[in-house]
Amino acid sequence: MNTLQWLSSALISLKLNEALAISLATAIMLGCALLAAFVATWLVKKTILAAVSRWISNKRYRWSDPLAKNRLLDKFSWFVPVAIFSVAVDAFLDASSPAYALARRLIMSGFVVIAVICLISIFSCINDIHRILRKHKGSTLGGYTDAGKIITVIVGAIFIVSIFTGKSPWGIISVLGGLTAVTMLVFKDTILGFVASVQLTSTDMVRIGDWVEMQQYGADGDVIDMGINCIRVQNWDKTVTTIPTYALVSSSFKNWRGMSESGGRRIKRALNIDISSIHFIDDASLQKLRKVTLLSDYLSAKDTEITEFNNCSTGTEETSLNSRRQTNIGVFRAYVIAYLRNNPNIHKDMTFLVRHLAPTDTGLPLEIYVFSKDQAWASYEAIQADIFDHLLAAVPEFGLRIFQAPSGHDLRSINSRSNELVN
Repeated sequence: MNTLQWLSSALISLKLNEALAISLATAIMLGCALLAAFVATWLVKKTILAAVSRWISNKRYRWSDPLAKNRLLDKFSWFVPVAIFSVAVDAFLDASSPAYALARRLIMSGFVVIAVICLISIFSCINDIHRILRKHKGSTLGGYTDAGKIITVIVGAIFIVSIFTGKSPWGIISVLGGLTAVTMLVFKDTILGFVASVQLTSTDMVRIGDWVEMQQYGADGDVIDMGINCIRVQNWDKTVTTIPTYALVSSSFKNWRGMSESGGRRIKRALNIDISSIHFIDDASLQKLRKVTLLSDYLSAKDTEITEFNNCSTGTEETSLNSRRQTNIGVFRAYVIAYLRNNPNIHKDMTFLVRHLAPTDTGLPLEIYVFSKDQAWASYEAIQADIFDHLLAAVPEFGLRIFQAPSGHDLRSINSRSNELVN
């Protein structure tokens, strides 16, 4: 006689109806099992789990935060009530009854579900701990851990089906293997994402924290998460773009990590000089420019060089093309170089160019190609703006003009002068 039969008989002896006695006995046993499960779980959490949590906190392990974030210990405590229900079923129900078989299957399924949840939490902890330990390198195991989660869920589902059908898990797996084409179709994106994630991680193409730019997806910002199915990028306007993981392997994208690691950020911008303002510079203008501190050494050295060359030449002084003379654009280019050399925000050990590009219908581009020391966006833009603010204001001092297409104001001024002349 099991516990349910004994309790039912005791209630019947108290003059209760047989059906009512069986129902009441079942409710009492169920209540006792629930109460025992609640008390046991509470005790485990308040004693064992609390002691383990305090020990981890006192040791100040770097992986304590991922454990707390993913509630790994709490999830393991869920085995306690299921184990108590398992003991209760064996104690209260007859092993030959249909209710016992159903209860055993539900309990076994409960063990499988909790095991799957705990394994998923373990994978999440591994990924988070790896990020913390290798934060300075920005690498991630996201692709591998996501694949592990998917495999865990699939295996758990197979075991649950096996429990309720009574068939071997290997038989179910063999049936699924026969449906390979369907499986490949259903999990196509996941398989592609997993392979791409492995490639991205093994070749170190992308890390969390990298600044990536992928115009076809509207992504331009920092990588904040890497998963098996997608990569999330927080754009500079604080929006978040989701990119399929395999798209980074099959398509091109720009990773600005090299700029970040180089210690400088490129400034590449041109001043378009009006070609009609370029001319040989006269002695009066040179005398005025010699007072500029940044140009004094250059002009002295250049004067000596030009004088020596002209003394050796056979031309006459009356023809300017028979001798070397300085141009205002050349002196201005030397000034730009000296100005940038004396700018503490410019990296002197990286590429440093001030050059002419091919003339266009918008003038002669004088391109500045240097690197700033500060890579922060706001600081970089401020440095670049300060440089060009000064150079744009300095251009007229050399008798040069910045090219600018005629505006409506220019056209109105021409019309006004024409009307004045006619009148």
